[in-house]
Amino acid sequence: MTPLIFVTGGVVSSLGKGIAAASLASILEARGLKVTMMKLDPYINVDPGTMSPFQHGEVYVTDDGAETDLDLGHYERFVRTRLSRRNSVTTGRIYESVIRKERRGDYLGATVQVIPHITDEIKRCIDEATEGFDVALVEIGGTVGDIESLPFLEAIRQIRAERGPDKALFMHLTLVPYIAAAGELKTKPTQHSVKELRSIGIQPDVLLCRSEQPLPDGERRKIALFTNVPERAVISVQDVDVLYKLPLELHAQGLDTLVVDRLRLPSVQAPDLGEWEAAVDATVHPVDEVTVAVVGKYVDHKDAYKSVGEALKHGGLRQRTKVNLKWLESQDVEAGAEALLGDVDGILVPGGFGDRGFEGKVLTSRYAREHGVPYFGICYGMQAAVVDYARHVAGLEGANSTENDKQCEHPVIGLITEWRTASGEVEQRSEGSDLGGTMRLGLQEQRLKPGTLARELYGKDVVAERHRHRYEFNNRYRTQLEDAGLVISAKSMDDLLVEMVELPRGAHPWFLACQAHPEFLSTPRDGHPLFVGFIRAAREKKAGGKLLKEARA
Repeated sequence: MTPLIFVTGGVVSSLGKGIAAASLASILEARGLKVTMMKLDPYINVDPGTMSPFQHGEVYVTDDGAETDLDLGHYERFVRTRLSRRNSVTTGRIYESVIRKERRGDYLGATVQVIPHITDEIKRCIDEATEGFDVALVEIGGTVGDIESLPFLEAIRQIRAERGPDKALFMHLTLVPYIAAAGELKTKPTQHSVKELRSIGIQPDVLLCRSEQPLPDGERRKIALFTNVPERAVISVQDVDVLYKLPLELHAQGLDTLVVDRLRLPSVQAPDLGEWEAAVDATVHPVDEVTVAVVGKYVDHKDAYKSVGEALKHGGLRQRTKVNLKWLESQDVEAGAEALLGDVDGILVPGGFGDRGFEGKVLTSRYAREHGVPYFGICYGMQAAVVDYARHVAGLEGANSTENDKQCEHPVIGLITEWRTASGEVEQRSEGSDLGGTMRLGLQEQRLKPGTLARELYGKDVVAERHRHRYEFNNRYRTQLEDAGLVISAKSMDDLLVEMVELPRGAHPWFLACQAHPEFLSTPRDGHPLFVGFIRAAREKKAGGKLLKEARA
């Protein structure tokens, strides 16, 4: 059995369990261990695919097309393991599986109950996702004390009881608040959080204490005494100005050594954290600075575009450039683009669904195209660019997407009803299909056109990117738009689907849009070719169009 590290959270939500877990995973990976990660979410949705971005934030897509929690994005940005559907499990998915088994008669007439049937299914999913790895980190969503997370907590309690302390470790993240009026850090919330855990049979082995200030030795000893956790296992997790400092901070306090010793993991090598040190150095000591406008539909909830924001920063990090993000609501652009976009060095239009704000995205594309501002369209941002070009360059008055106007005169973007997946299977959809899980999802290959900006940036003929969308470039308009000057720079391997469009370098310094979501493959250590190229174009725009020498992290 794979040794498991279970990560829980207490006191309040949004403390950063996912980032803390991913940071520890990155250190263990740097030790030469084969690491994976998993998220157990207590909500009853089968997956986050149909949840509002304003409520839940970004839906992160894996290679196999799973629509998952945004924490899986944190995991993949910190470790090199590529995750899948198995690594994201919800209460809804657990119950769906158990009820399906009950209907088939798998339980032979037994009364189906939370214990043992639901907890057994949770344990089965954990084993399935973590098999074959040296160690796995499993994050339990929500906050200890929430009624909906109890089955998950009971399942991990059983795992510890069945497999022993050298096969399962409990790590609990809590808040140690600073009360300014008293000038003190308060440990009582942490004590009560651990008390809540112990009441359901879970004794934490490690405490991660989140606070605004370093945890003094006196408070560390007090927490250890009242929670029955060794003092060396009470780890201070102070707020950091650079996210990538966290692996370095946790390693400095010996967290990885503690975990390796406790779980008797093979110590392959001393951790080499040079890549994280380089990422921190490039972030803290930039040589340039640009401002990029992100014109989206859900900007009031920054987590809705979490991967986009991170990928832009990665693009800057790879060339020691600080990227300032100017978040703009696309509906606001409809009142006047110049006032909002006149002071930026680059414009990115990310994905979205529905007609609200779409015209603002079209106007944003037009502004960037006519004013020579570097433009990067992603998913809906590509569709907006195509509609803009069709209306204002190709002369197709009334061009639109059938998602927003089913009766439009020129449906340059439309619903594709059949396509072939990466495995060769044919998938179908229609207007009447369920919303959940019916999009073109997951990693798919595309062929790049020689001589294009896209081909230059990637440096190869065939690339693979992750998708999440229902509507596509309408092939009936391919020839007409190409004749008007639009460059189709990438198509699916069967030549049926348009994957990227751009403008010729003679017409615009940097204008590229893609149907896929390249932000899902960007990491702080490697970046992504399209984001690196976009930030470089923003730097050149800021420098008055002057070509810049390479400056790498």
